[in-house]
Amino acid sequence: MRKCYGLLGVFLAITSSTYAMAAAAPQPLMPLKEQAQAAELSAQFLGRFSYRPIPLDDALSAKILDRFIKSLDPDRMIFLQADIDGFMANSTKIDDAIKQGDLHIPFSIFNVYDQRIIERMNYARSLLKQNFDFSVKEDYSFLRDKSPWFQSEAERDDFWRKRVKGDWLRLKLTGKTDAAIRDILDKRYQSSLERVSKYKSDDVFQSFMDAFTNSVDPHTDYFGARASAEFDISMKLSLVGIGAVLQERNDYTTIRELIAGGPAQLSGKLAVGDRIVGVGQGEDGPIKEVVGMRLDEIVQMIRGTKDSVVRLDILPAEAGPEGIHRVISLTRDKISLDKQAAKKTILSVKDGDATRKIGVITLPAFYEDFEARMNGDKDYKSASRDVAKLLGELKQENADGVVIDLRNNGGGSLTEAVDLTGLFIGKGPVVQQRGADGAVKVERDDLPAPAWTGPVDVLINRGSASASEIFAAAIQDYGRGLIIGEPSFGKGTVQTVVNLDQVANNNKPKFGELKLTIAQFFRVNGGTTQLRGVTPDITLPGLYDPKTFGETSYENALPWTQIKPVTYTPVGTIAARLPQLQRLHEERVRSDPDFQRFIDDIAELQALREKGVVSLNETERKNELAAQASRLKARQKIDDGVDLGNDDGMQSDERSLSADIALETARKNAKDVLLNEAAAILADDIGLQKQ
Repeated sequence: MRKCYGLLGVFLAITSSTYAMAAAAPQPLMPLKEQAQAAELSAQFLGRFSYRPIPLDDALSAKILDRFIKSLDPDRMIFLQADIDGFMANSTKIDDAIKQGDLHIPFSIFNVYDQRIIERMNYARSLLKQNFDFSVKEDYSFLRDKSPWFQSEAERDDFWRKRVKGDWLRLKLTGKTDAAIRDILDKRYQSSLERVSKYKSDDVFQSFMDAFTNSVDPHTDYFGARASAEFDISMKLSLVGIGAVLQERNDYTTIRELIAGGPAQLSGKLAVGDRIVGVGQGEDGPIKEVVGMRLDEIVQMIRGTKDSVVRLDILPAEAGPEGIHRVISLTRDKISLDKQAAKKTILSVKDGDATRKIGVITLPAFYEDFEARMNGDKDYKSASRDVAKLLGELKQENADGVVIDLRNNGGGSLTEAVDLTGLFIGKGPVVQQRGADGAVKVERDDLPAPAWTGPVDVLINRGSASASEIFAAAIQDYGRGLIIGEPSFGKGTVQTVVNLDQVANNNKPKFGELKLTIAQFFRVNGGTTQLRGVTPDITLPGLYDPKTFGETSYENALPWTQIKPVTYTPVGTIAARLPQLQRLHEERVRSDPDFQRFIDDIAELQALREKGVVSLNETERKNELAAQASRLKARQKIDDGVDLGNDDGMQSDERSLSADIALETARKNAKDVLLNEAAAILADDIGLQKQ
């Protein structure tokens, strides 16, 4: 889940003169005692309680090291083969090191990575002093994840020369002058150098633990304190703060959005574009300057306990660097992240002479405020409760049918998946769980009657995983509605979160949390969504490449299997109508120019992915852009959300804030041809059922 206020990968770049002195290496990072203890405790837990325990031995050690190196340099553009040879000399020592509480191996590798990044960015900046010859015919290969490691400094330098040349050409083709290009790229590479200086021991440990846990199981994870807090927020859809989305831009922590109803918006004292240069606690606590600090650290300073006061030193959006500051006080409050909650819309769909009102409920995640529910809070936040409310509203609005849009819903609470299914099937079994001991437990919903008895379809894609697949599979098995879209992710495992500090009886948090796989879930028909996912009844094209995204992309994924079906009573059947629905769908999209454009755009996007290289010859690139512009003009292209053109060569924080927000808004408002077709298919089904 990527949000500006949770961003870890972007840091402030302290303003410096162009072509400043080459950056020196930062102090080497060293592991902390509690990190070694957390790794050792995690290893003990994984060895005893995982669904598929894997011994921490030399074989796993090699996998952990390989994954850790890959996480640092996934495209093989930083390290040399000599670096890799040196790292792999320790490939069978990671297991013993973890057991002995020694994390010096991964930290030493990360420190080499730091040094290599500094070398690369200094070299990239040095190249900006020269001029590039764009009449030469040469290519830049940007897909290197399966390429050999560089054998020499000269080979690596030539690659980076092409990379910088490619960055330059992208900006040149947008009409920017050489001086402007030098300034943009120098700041970009300097920002990467600044990022290195901001890394902390926690970052290295988190990366290493990701490599360790993911080597055991693709969905086993480690959460440090901050990652754990972000996970809790994503499940609760709430936090305590001021209600502002922050982003780092041009050396400042900048307000990108004010959340409606939050203290920041209600105060009237802040505006989009304002910059936070200092933070103070309480009515009279000292204000600490935050220019140059990491965004996640600033966020933690601004968040706090409900009804407490935070003071912000603000540089207004319209002011220059030497402008007049103002200090404001805000009282922190609970902020509901309503944009990430379920929401509804109504689409009008023509079906012959009739017009169908199709309700669409978009559910981004299966969220649930566990703590509030356990404490007996009657108004606790949950996905199923929100959807139940929306279904009630759609009834009042006389909707003819409902599409549940689960695209890119990566899952969440198992309880919520069961409860949501009950809204459509009522009382009955929803999913089976098999634990590590082989015992099978059936999860049932006890709702006496469904909340929605009308027609329903479920729209999924490759990003629909876990709880989304439980819900879609149950709807399909019960014959309750059509499943439309791409085959889903294929995650058929169940995880639980263990607080390591509670296990160790720590008074203060220091070990973090472990999310480990404890069971595998199975459909009521006995099959599993593991690896294969949910197969749609009617397939729509999608943007994802199944070779690189989904359960099948993991080399250590559990295999597909099945168990005995549970006794259940289907509430309907679609088999008889499916051939006609498929025919109506094919006839409609064949003559739908928007849908055909979408298919063409996907094909072009896939071709670009597979090509993997880009020409560094200016004439060739101009011809490519002209041909693309000509195709788009001839087709009178609509914005369908597939980004194929209009490349400005800029990164998000290099554009003006207004331009970046406008681009984001345009993408959100792009025509959703897949949702429109899903609604049309449901309208067809309603018509057939009425007949």
